[in-house]
Amino acid sequence: MRCPYCAAEDTQVKDSRPTEENQSIRRRRVCPVCGGRFTTFERVQLREMTVVKRDGRRVPFARDKLMHSVEVALRKRPVEPERIDRMVSGIVRQLESSGEAEISSTTVGELVMEALKGLDPVAYVRFASVYRDFREAADFQGVLGEIAGIRSAGASTGADGDAGLAPAETATVTRLRTDTR
Repeated sequence: MRCPYCAAEDTQVKDSRPTEENQSIRRRRVCPVCGGRFTTFERVQLREMTVVKRDGRRVPFARDKLMHSVEVALRKRPVEPERIDRMVSGIVRQLESSGEAEISSTTVGELVMEALKGLDPVAYVRFASVYRDFREAADFQGVLGEIAGIRSAGASTGADGDAGLAPAETATVTRLRTDTR
């Protein structure tokens, strides 16, 4: 492993521990040249996957890109980083266990939307607005209707179907509803 500080070729592992329900290994490393310390993570990769984009391009699957897009949707939301990491790991495991070497970007997007729907409704709307390429307010109204339907079908909800949302989230949903009418 190359040192990120001085680019020395050889670093030493000082400590190794399993993480994420034994799905990865966390290693503390030290560089004998500069003395810099850093952490690396090793994850099991069952197979190489290629993502087929909507325009037909094929790109290697990158867990980091998936993690970044989920983090953007969840920015400033009260969700613990461990839950985000578990969600992304679960999506990656689903994709790997499908047995397909090539997966469509649509499949990846739908899995992310399904996971965000259960994790955070505001992040779900954020991701859906980019993923589904919303062009007008009516697009938001449709997604908000989905969320309201899920909330009313699940636990008891308020008159607006916003139970479980924080006051700021309820105000956002209400504002989006009134803006789309």
